[in-house]
Amino acid sequence: MKKIILLSLLLALLLSGCSLTIPTGKIAKKILKPEEARAAAEKFINENLLPANVKATVKSAVLEGEVYNISLNVSGKDYTSYLTRDGSKFFQNGIDTATFAQENQAQAPADNSQAQAPTANIPKTDKPKVELFVMTYCPYGLQAEKGIIPAFEALGNKIDASVKFVHYFMHGDKEEQETYNQVCLREEQSAKYNSYLQCFAAEGDSAKCQAQTGINQAKLSSCVAAKAKDYYKADSAVSQGYGVQGSPTLVINGAQSEAGRDSASYLAGICAAFNNAPAECSKQLSSASPAPGFGAGTAAGGGNAAAGCATPQ
Repeated sequence: MKKIILLSLLLALLLSGCSLTIPTGKIAKKILKPEEARAAAEKFINENLLPANVKATVKSAVLEGEVYNISLNVSGKDYTSYLTRDGSKFFQNGIDTATFAQENQAQAPADNSQAQAPTANIPKTDKPKVELFVMTYCPYGLQAEKGIIPAFEALGNKIDASVKFVHYFMHGDKEEQETYNQVCLREEQSAKYNSYLQCFAAEGDSAKCQAQTGINQAKLSSCVAAKAKDYYKADSAVSQGYGVQGSPTLVINGAQSEAGRDSASYLAGICAAFNNAPAECSKQLSSASPAPGFGAGTAAGGGNAAAGCATPQ
């Protein structure tokens, strides 16, 4: 389990698709030699991206055009990142523009026959209870929400479905505030919650999505002021009770599931938990994994079902 958590944390850090500016005290102008680039990248990763008890080893720095290809290993797992020639910017990952479009065009169309139910021992019931635990600003939590909402909507009242919130925050005050917004919308304006959530995952703009989905502002403000922390406290207790250690975590009938993050796989995973699967389980949903983070689109290479925002240890 600790290895899974570690790899989830690394993926969240190394595959988040953004660049980081390395603090130098002044604008870096020196062109680094390969060994200098290797040392600079290793120092930056270990001091800024990883917990104190985890160390990365940069095996090589190979110049590719205007950037260094950084080959690194963390706890036996290999990763590739990039560093500018002057060492001023570090890129957690890169996209090969020559193959990206071709690979995406080659993705199979929506087809539930490609979806695989997870192998975890999920109990069967007449009406499965499905709980997705997330953080509101975790890129992989957002990815899971984009994937699972179509499955929730396809099954409707045949399941007891909910999005819940993990027992910790990792993305500052904005995440705490958005969690209180969402837990209030879920509890007191539930008919609009899925539409709001889809908008928020796509836009990342709470105010815009509240207006777009017709949220009752007075009711929301009253809830946030008086009830939100109690609602969240209840979610936190359930999260800890299940032993949730990362966002996202899917729990079906009380057992953690490893269903893939595309809608077809989520549907297959949930439907495998019925005593007798309903006709809705034959609906055709997308088998393309949504991209992590805010926005539309799909994940290159199908995404990674192990990636997440791990609980602090």
